[in-house]
Amino acid sequence: MKPLRGFPLFIVTFALATAGFMQILDTSIANVSIPYIAGDLAVSNNQGTWVITSFAVGNAIALPLTGWLAGKFGAVRLIALSMLLFALLSWICGATLNFPMLVVSRFFQGVVGGPLIPLGQSLLLQSYPSEKKHFGLSFFFTVIVIAPIAGPILGGWITQDYHWPWIFYINVPIGCIATLIVWKYLRHRETPTNKNPSDWLGLGLLVIGISSLQILLDKGEEWDWFDSPFIQTLGIISAIALTILIVWELTAKHPLIELRLFKNRNFTVGTFITALSYMLFFGAIVITPLWLQAFMGYTALWAGLSIAPMGIFPVILSIAVAKMMNRYPLQNIIIWCFLCMILTFYLFSLFDTDISFEKIALTRLLLGFTISFYFNPLVAISHQDIPVHQLSSATGLFHFFRIFAGGAGTSLFIYLWDRRAILHHHQLAETLTPFTNNTQEVLWTLNSVGIKGDAALGALDVMVTEQAYVLATNDVFRFSMWICIALLFLIFFFERKSSNASSNTISLE
Repeated sequence: MKPLRGFPLFIVTFALATAGFMQILDTSIANVSIPYIAGDLAVSNNQGTWVITSFAVGNAIALPLTGWLAGKFGAVRLIALSMLLFALLSWICGATLNFPMLVVSRFFQGVVGGPLIPLGQSLLLQSYPSEKKHFGLSFFFTVIVIAPIAGPILGGWITQDYHWPWIFYINVPIGCIATLIVWKYLRHRETPTNKNPSDWLGLGLLVIGISSLQILLDKGEEWDWFDSPFIQTLGIISAIALTILIVWELTAKHPLIELRLFKNRNFTVGTFITALSYMLFFGAIVITPLWLQAFMGYTALWAGLSIAPMGIFPVILSIAVAKMMNRYPLQNIIIWCFLCMILTFYLFSLFDTDISFEKIALTRLLLGFTISFYFNPLVAISHQDIPVHQLSSATGLFHFFRIFAGGAGTSLFIYLWDRRAILHHHQLAETLTPFTNNTQEVLWTLNSVGIKGDAALGALDVMVTEQAYVLATNDVFRFSMWICIALLFLIFFFERKSSNASSNTISLE
């Protein structure tokens, strides 16, 4: 099939990237709107978080099914239908009449949105000429970096200045326009379909296992993890279902999920490195705004603006990164990127309670510079030897583990953050006695402005808590730095591609 060129190539790239941006945006845009949604629909804030969890569960189920669904219906038909249904379900979410209707709508929105990123990537690779594939990937994956940053900012602005249903309504025109473009220019480039029997046992095990695991991760912190019988039950169900699923899929004649793709060393190493590093990236996005809002007096909007500079360099440098990928070995670019990432997380671990907005924004700008050179080479080297007929399955699995790791990382980072803060609070409190000079100096200062007795002790506890959480924040980023160091050594396990690429693979070097 001949590649697209000129305006059709540009407009298809724009439509596929926009659809991907829309899907990723919806994973984070609702986070800051939960109190408003909960208030309007007469539920608690804790119940309101099911708006996020239900979307994540639907998305997690659909992602690994992308290859199977594309084989049944064709990649172009599937992505066009996904875009259209995503727009329709976004409208239903905004026009919801009650909370259960919103949760169900969000679940199915997550399901139909699952194929948008992996299919967008595979169709993009098949549409570009070989010498320009890196440019296409660079443009497409810029949205991966920008969307989770833009989500909280856009969600906060829309919710505060308009009304929360508009965080869903904005998807409707975008989804409809993207659908029309994709169908117009790609419907004659449909991928082959097959009539293999459906793996209903695998599908059932996948739905049960992934749903249980996703709910466990999303609600674990709220329900005190494995001290909760409900969380224990979810853990047992997911472990049994996913273990049976893996054994079944590896032995099935027509598997639902192509786990045999992990025989490809580059795909396995690339997926593992991408998943863990995306976990660190997502943790940096989540922890910093939480800390700023809870202990530094920032509003949701200003907390979002403090991390917004992270998206500047990925946009500016997308073309430069593509040129580098054509000139230098991908493995070398990834090594250089991780060295920069190690330095960046080290700088993050030096924060204190006096840090200014400008310094926080500057560190996020540096992380954005690092991220610019990270995602595209990893995607390229992971998929460079994947046969064309398995590309949809490979991209579905790749992005499933990336997104799943991002969600798991959020839960893990918040858990570590809270536990380290408790430890630091205990250690700091041990040093505060009526006989130490520091304690006496702080209490004297408080007394001089009219804060005495229990009120003074309460103010002192607030100071200790603020200090404990900044130390916990530093610990989390130091932990991220050490994971990056470990991942740096894994990069050397990539196989360098031979000069004679097989004709049935998507060549990316």
